[in-house]
Amino acid sequence: MKISSNGNIYVSYIMEFNKQNIQSKITAAETHVVDEGLRTYMLKVYNYMASGVFLTGVISLFLFKLSGGYNIQVSPMGITGLTGVGKALYSSPLVWIIMLAPLGVVLYMSFGIRKMSAAKAQGTFWVFAALMGASLSSIFLVYTGASITRVFFITAGTFGAMSIYGYTTKRDLTKLGSFLMMGLIGIIIASIVNIFMKSTMMYFVISVLGVLIFVGLTAYDTQKIKNMYLVSDSGEIMGKKAVMGALTLYLDFINLFLMLLRLFGQRR
Repeated sequence: MKISSNGNIYVSYIMEFNKQNIQSKITAAETHVVDEGLRTYMLKVYNYMASGVFLTGVISLFLFKLSGGYNIQVSPMGITGLTGVGKALYSSPLVWIIMLAPLGVVLYMSFGIRKMSAAKAQGTFWVFAALMGASLSSIFLVYTGASITRVFFITAGTFGAMSIYGYTTKRDLTKLGSFLMMGLIGIIIASIVNIFMKSTMMYFVISVLGVLIFVGLTAYDTQKIKNMYLVSDSGEIMGKKAVMGALTLYLDFINLFLMLLRLFGQRR
C-alpha cells in the first residue's frame, strides 16, 4: 500500500508531538524531584539554624541564672552579686576564652568542612551554638529581660520576612551580596575604631548600618544557600551543605539581633 506525502507529514507530526509530550513529562518529573529535594534540604537548614538559636538561648539564660541572675548589679565600680560561676564567666581571664572560642569554631568549620563528615560538622555546630550561649549570657547584665524578649521577636519577624524574600525572589542578589560584604567589613573596622573613640553617635550609626546590612545579608544568604542545592549531591555532601547553610543563617540572625538590641534594648 502506498502512503501519500500528506500521510507521511501527518505521521511525522504525530511522532514529533509524542516525542515532545514525553520530554515535557520527563522534565516535569525531574522538576518535581528537584522541588521536593530542595524543600527537604531547605527545611533541614532551617531546622538546624532554629535549633542552634534555641540552644544558644537556653545556655545563655541558664548561665546567667547560675551566675546570680537579677541579683547581679552592674555599676561603674564593678559587678556585684556574682556567684562563683558568675565570677569565672564575667570577671576572670576566662572571659576572653568565652568571647573568642566561637570565632575559633567558625574558622575551624569554614576551613575544615571538606575533611569533616556530616555528623562531625553537625556536632561542631552544636558546640558552636553552646559556646555562643555562654558568650551572649552577658547581655542579661546590660539589658532587661523584657526588652531582650521583645527584640528577639522583632528579629525573628524581620529575619523570617527577608529569608522568604530571598527564597522566592527571581532577582539575582549576587551584586547586592558583594556590596553588603564590603559594608560588613566597614562596620567591623568602625567598631574597632570606636572602642577607642567611645563616640555615642558612631555607636548609633554603626548599629543602624548593621541592621540594614544583616537584613540584606539574610535575603542574599538564603538565595545563595538555595542555589547551592544540587539534586546529584550525595547524602553526605548534602548534610554538610545543610550545616554550613544553617551556620550562615544563624550568624545573620544573631548579628541582626545584637544590632537591634543596641538600638531598642532597655538598659537595666
